[in-house]
Amino acid sequence: MADFHQNGNVATLHNLRAGGTEMLTHELTTFAESRKISLILPSLFSELEGEALPAILNELTQVPYLHRIVIGLDRADARQYAHALRFFGRLPQNHVVIWNDSPRMQAIHARLDAAKLDPGEPGKGRNVWFCMGYIMACKDSAVIALHDCDIVTYNREMLARLVYPVANPNFPYQLAKGYYPRVGEGKLNGRVTRLLVSPVLIALKKVIGDRDYLDYLRSFRYPLSGEFAMRTAPLPDLRIPSDWGLEIGVLSEAWRNLAPHSVCQVEISDAYDHKHQPVSEEDAAAGLSRMSIDICKSMFRKLAADGTVFSEEIFRTLKATYYRAALDLLDCYYNDARMNGLSLDRHAEENIIELFARNITEAGQVFLDNPAETPFIPTWNRVHSADPTLMADMLAAVAADMAEFG
Repeated sequence: MADFHQNGNVATLHNLRAGGTEMLTHELTTFAESRKISLILPSLFSELEGEALPAILNELTQVPYLHRIVIGLDRADARQYAHALRFFGRLPQNHVVIWNDSPRMQAIHARLDAAKLDPGEPGKGRNVWFCMGYIMACKDSAVIALHDCDIVTYNREMLARLVYPVANPNFPYQLAKGYYPRVGEGKLNGRVTRLLVSPVLIALKKVIGDRDYLDYLRSFRYPLSGEFAMRTAPLPDLRIPSDWGLEIGVLSEAWRNLAPHSVCQVEISDAYDHKHQPVSEEDAAAGLSRMSIDICKSMFRKLAADGTVFSEEIFRTLKATYYRAALDLLDCYYNDARMNGLSLDRHAEENIIELFARNITEAGQVFLDNPAETPFIPTWNRVHSADPTLMADMLAAVAADMAEFG
């Protein structure tokens, strides 16, 4: 996707194929001497048994500039945690595995609950939040990066390109969001971005009018990518959702807290594929159906916080406007796929659009029915204020778990 296009809202850093991994790695190694870089890997135990994560570790063993790797492990028992310690043990970098389900970490959860600082339901957002808290408690990293553990096309250049914009002291960026074309196995992927986020942003602009926030989100080529890097200064005040709205939530916080020139998107790959979620048409609590509801709620909350007034009538209009916009975009996607020799099942995708249209009104109703809902995990600044020793105790809990089972 080598071009020079800039949208005027968010800086876009392209891959013009003029440099290379070794050049970036050399510079990052130099930057890391004074600006330590940490990587967060939110993982389910099941991903240790897949094909993607072992290959990711093979690449990470060749990365010299990482100071620390923090793995957040969900849905694991004691035996599986011990296996995870051995599995990640070949990483040459300083690394820890946070067993989120351990009795010691559950005691940390209980302290948060007692202080009325509920970190939310189990999920990627909560996992990432604890990993961020661990890195902040260590007090030695200037930059963090995060990527998923199910990337089947992973290579170390992805990480180098993701980290470089925020690690380079001569760049102004506080947040770098990765983007890439979602193509794999002869198909056009990225269904939630293509069939929900892009058309719903178009529809929102038609229904509620111009909003700087909408223009900002529309500037990102792949707003739902799971890959981003940040300088650590904004982390203590970061408010993120615990559900599938994490990616939109992080971008929303950047829009709220950071100057526009301090946010960028960077092309990290031209061949990206990962595990695909089921649509789950029959179960609104799983798969792409659950994801679509959480993403819509995240956007509605942010717009409401910025002064937008919503009602049942607005959500009904939004559903109809979205549906027409999504069908129009589907024509573009179909033609794009055909021209590039890719397959796209129009019937299946129209079914997904119909599901997403229903879920827009579902998300709107949930939003209207729960005006007092606290949508974000508390900031780590608030946690430290309420319980000044919790972060240090979390470090001790993770160290004790690793010593017991390692």
